[in-house]
Amino acid sequence: MTQFESRRRDIEAAGAQLAFIAAEKRDGVWKPGKFLEKHPIGSAFLLDEDRTVTKAYGLHHALGTDAINIAHPATLVIQRGGLVRYIYRGDNQHDRAPLDEVIGALPA
Repeated sequence: MTQFESRRRDIEAAGAQLAFIAAEKRDGVWKPGKFLEKHPIGSAFLLDEDRTVTKAYGLHHALGTDAINIAHPATLVIQRGGLVRYIYRGDNQHDRAPLDEVIGALPA
């Protein structure tokens, strides 16, 4: 989240908005609800508690060496109307999309 928040102006200049999704319950292991209360961010944040969104985009990670019932880390650029312009699905919980590549996928 931090890397994207740091480029918020570039993203907004392209006419885009940030939204974050975590496949976790509000009071789950990492307590995202409490974290977000203490560390608010300026972007939309969805807790996908029943994994509906992550499953719809094929990002659910039921079982892996570093994950159980969460989502693959992923970055999507979705155009109005639902067209997916860019998707990066991480292989593990530390694999993230290159930020400049994501910025480059934004509409001009």
